Parts: sequence; structure tokens; C-alpha cells
Amino acid sequence: MLRLYLRFYLALLASLLLLVVATATLWHFTGGNMEPVGLTFARVVQNALPPADASADEQRRALTRLTSGLHGTVALFDRNGTLVTSVGGNLPPAPDLEHRPALGVVTFERGTLTYVHLADGRWLAARLPSAFTHARVVFHLVLMLLAVAIGIAAYPIVRQISRRLERLQRGVESLGAGDLTARVPVEGRDEVARLAASFNRAAARIEKLMQGHKALLANASHELRTPLARIRLALELMKDTADPKLKRGLEQDIAELDWLVDEILLASRLDTVEGKPASEEVDLLALAAEECARYESVQLEGTVVTVHGDPRLLRRLLRNLLENARRHGSPPTHVRIGMHEPGTSPPPAPGPAGAAARALIRVWDAGPGVPPEDFERVFEPFYRGREAHDRGGAGLGLTLVREIARRHGGEAGCERMPDGRSCFVVLLPAEFAP
Repeated sequence: MLRLYLRFYLALLASLLLLVVATATLWHFTGGNMEPVGLTFARVVQNALPPADASADEQRRALTRLTSGLHGTVALFDRNGTLVTSVGGNLPPAPDLEHRPALGVVTFERGTLTYVHLADGRWLAARLPSAFTHARVVFHLVLMLLAVAIGIAAYPIVRQISRRLERLQRGVESLGAGDLTARVPVEGRDEVARLAASFNRAAARIEKLMQGHKALLANASHELRTPLARIRLALELMKDTADPKLKRGLEQDIAELDWLVDEILLASRLDTVEGKPASEEVDLLALAAEECARYESVQLEGTVVTVHGDPRLLRRLLRNLLENARRHGSPPTHVRIGMHEPGTSPPPAPGPAGAAARALIRVWDAGPGVPPEDFERVFEPFYRGREAHDRGGAGLGLTLVREIARRHGGEAGCERMPDGRSCFVVLLPAEFAP
């Protein structure tokens, strides 16, 4: 697909070529043998020369007077092509009688020679030095050189316009990729400049709206903590009089609300903080052991793997995977920590480009798992699949898992195991610790 500036430039070159062809064609048809100046010249020569039956000396004297001051050769031929007289040396050849026109006064140009066919049948041939003996050739050459010069001079102008459009395109792509601070320089006062200014205004408005949305989300989440604390305190005060079953239900609802508020706050913080998280060496197997100890019926296996990242975020990644298995799966839950070496069969979650080795986290349970058609949709915020409708939805847990993995240069996904169940997979850049 041609770049935009190439399209502009090729259109300009095509226009120049069309202009050259049109001008050359016009010159060919308007500067031919019936040119009025040739007819006028032939009439003047006819009137200046003596009649055809005059003596050769008389015709010579008349021809000498006619060509006085000219530095060249002029010859006069009769109607049969026989030389009558001439002035100067280097005689021109006799005219080609086969091309004699039916009507008399016509001029012919052959190379550097000019032939004038007089009305009485005689021919006047002239070989005159001139810097423009090839007038049409010179005209066409100048026309082509002019077109080439215009084409070369127009290239930087066209390229300048296309560069501004390319910068605008990069700004749009950056904004679409999530960089809300993306702006493009406004250059000039034409339509491209107005388009760039409109893009900057739209980007600023989107950034302001997103910042307001994030602030509102964070503030609302903080405010929810206060009524939750009051409800929890009231529940503790009435523990002796409340129905035990009702109390357990309320405690479970409060815990889920508290977990959801915590997830919303973390998602808001991840959206607000730009760049990579704080990096330090983390023993992934030890971190997984600490988190697995918080849950019942969790089996951990694997090798020691060291990753570089934020231990708090990596801990949250493992905790969300375990919490997702507890809520939506069936015990026991299996966690495996290992390495994914290059050259082996890659899991569905793509790893970071160019990584020599990647830490591999697998989490699955005894339940049927996620249907294949929902492998990607379960990572959407608050996605509610068929199973989730009966069990409260997916919330932001898996969304945060993928976001944390990507912030560490990795990826999270879901794959199908040989026995038909699903398994969550996380890949992170890692170093093997023997």
C-alpha cells in the first residue's frame, strides 16, 4: 500500500507528464508545414526573385541580394530539382521531389536544412547556422527539464505535508494505546493544522474525563469503607441476639464488598501510576507458598524461580488466582511454579518478546473450569458468564491478574488441559535460581 506522500507526489508527477505531452502535441499540430509564417516567407521570396525563365546570372544576383549578410549557403533549384544557382559553399542536397505537395507554397525542414517550395515550382534550399536549428527538439528538452525541476522542488513540499499527517497518525495511535498525554504539534494554519488542534482538544478532554472518572472511582471506593466498617461494628454488637445463619450471610456479604472495594482501589491505582512497578528480586515459589497457606485444599509444587518485580503486586496476582479458584471452582486447587524454556510448546498466553526464559505459573482446580469460548472474556472487568450468574460474577480479580502480569513484562491467559479442564497461565520474565 502506497504511503500518502507517495500518492501526492505521483499525482503531481502525472500532472506534469500530462502537461508535457499536451504541450508537445499542441506544438506538433500548430507548428507544422502549414504554419502561416512559412507561407509568408515563401511569398516574399517568390516576389524578390526574378521569374523562372530569367537567366542564371540574373537569378544569382537576385539571390545574392536576398541573402546579403547571411552566413550560410542558399541554393535555388528548378522544378525538376536541377541546381540553378547558389550562394556560399557546402551546397545543400536537391529537394526530394517525391514529397512535392499538390499546392505550391510549402516549407520543409530536414535536419539543419530548410526547403521552400515556391508557387512557380522552384525550390529554395538554405543551410544557415543557428543555435536553435532543432527548435522543436530544444523546446521539448526544455519542457522536460522544467518538469523534472518542478518535480524535484515539489518533493520536499509534499513530504512536509505528509510528515505532519504521519505525526498526527502516531498521536492517534498513542492515544488509542492508552497514552492520554499524547499530543501533536500544531504547524501552520491549513486544514492539517486545524485537524491537529482538534485532536489535541479531543485528547485533552478525554484525559480530563478519564482523570475525573478515576478520581470519582477512588473516592467512592474510599467512602464505601466507612459504611462497611459501621455495618461490621453493628454486626459485632448484635452477635448475641442475631440469628447465626443471618449473621454468617451478612459477614460473607461484607467480606465480598470489602474485597470488591479493595480491587477497585487497586485498579484505580494501577491506572493512575504510569511506568513499570518497583522492581526487586522475588522468590516466586516462596511467595506462592505463603499465599497458598491462607487457603484450604491447595496443593503447591514446582521449582525455585526468581523474578524481578513488585512483591505486593505479585502477591496480589497469586491471591486473586487462588480466590478465583475458591469462589468459582471445586477443591482441591493446584498451583505449579516452574520455567517455560524457549523452543517448547508455548501456552496460549504469549510471553514477552525476546525473553530467554520465563517463569510459568499454572493454577487449576477440580471443577469443569472455563468454557473455551470464554477464555478471553473472563479477563474483562465484571464479566458474568453462565456460571458466574449463579456465583456472583467474576469482578475485577482476573482483570487485575492480567494487568499486573503485563506491567511486569508478561502475560496472563487461559488454556485447556489434556483432561478437558481449564487452567490459568501466567508468564513472567524470570531467572532460574538453582
